[in-house]
Amino acid sequence: MNFLYGKMQTILVLAPGLTHTRAGHPENHTRMTAVQRSLERSGVLADVTAVSPQPASIEQLRRVHTPSLIERIRTVSRIGGGLLDHGDTYATADSYELARLAAGGCCTAVDQIMNGSARNGLALVRPPGHHAESNRVSGFCLFNNAAVAARHAQANYGLKRVLIFDFDVHHGNGTQEIFYDDASVLFTSVHMFAPYFYPGIGSFDEVGHGAGVGYTLNVPLPPGVGDVGYCRVMNELVRPRVEMFQPEMILVSVGFDAHWQDPLASEGLSLTGYAKIARNLIELADKLCNGRILFILEGGYHLDVLTAGVHNVIYSLLGRDEILDSFGAMPYAESDVTQLLHKLQNRHLPK
Repeated sequence: MNFLYGKMQTILVLAPGLTHTRAGHPENHTRMTAVQRSLERSGVLADVTAVSPQPASIEQLRRVHTPSLIERIRTVSRIGGGLLDHGDTYATADSYELARLAAGGCCTAVDQIMNGSARNGLALVRPPGHHAESNRVSGFCLFNNAAVAARHAQANYGLKRVLIFDFDVHHGNGTQEIFYDDASVLFTSVHMFAPYFYPGIGSFDEVGHGAGVGYTLNVPLPPGVGDVGYCRVMNELVRPRVEMFQPEMILVSVGFDAHWQDPLASEGLSLTGYAKIARNLIELADKLCNGRILFILEGGYHLDVLTAGVHNVIYSLLGRDEILDSFGAMPYAESDVTQLLHKLQNRHLPK
């Protein structure tokens, strides 16, 4: 990869949500604490521009969420916190304001990229967002950070085509629901799809509705797909579909839980594979939309994988060749994606 970008071209928005945490819950403050400490020790923060997040306004939130959802999160936080659904999506006394800051931080990053102050960026924010639907929290997510950022880009900068690429190991059901009828956002999710695996949707035949038909591209992988399979998905399906769409900005929901060491899933990506996907997306942004790309953190529950993965995204955004990968490749044979790819190519690409 060439060293294309000078210093201060990449921004970092940090909204760690440290007091949004629940004892024993996998999505807790230690994820971001570990990342922050590692970034400080490595010295890489000197090569990026830190941008202070601003909380999302109610208007920004209402572009993707109903007033009743916003009020429910506010109310539960105001009484000191509690569960927000029948599963394990929680709020603390601070979660409403922290979720506003996470979503707003992504909008702040969009502003910096769209006004030319930065070329690209990374938003390290909590709570995560991609499972949050228009009127329902789920999967540890309160407000949908990527969706709020996409609507902000459209409302404030007139963008007609935004790509949201999601490669958290879990399907981005919230992002899909919000944009399912919308041809202005191409939602692409590469995720594990298996019996009893959360959230249970994201099959290959979920392609959009009404005006949005063809603008949802789900890649439901079996367990055990590693670097080879993910690389084929990117090169043989995602790249040509994205090039057809011609996005004006790319938002990436990145979760590091598709790594073969992650405790909550059973996919087979390595840290090197993750870095190659990041570089692939950055190359697409350089080719199609003047480099405008923002990575937004979602999941990832092995702390060493998470911290190395975040470093690798920053290195990729800076144009560096360096990759941290002390774990190496998955130590067993990959699942094959050939038949799935053929099925998806027939559905989503020109004959």
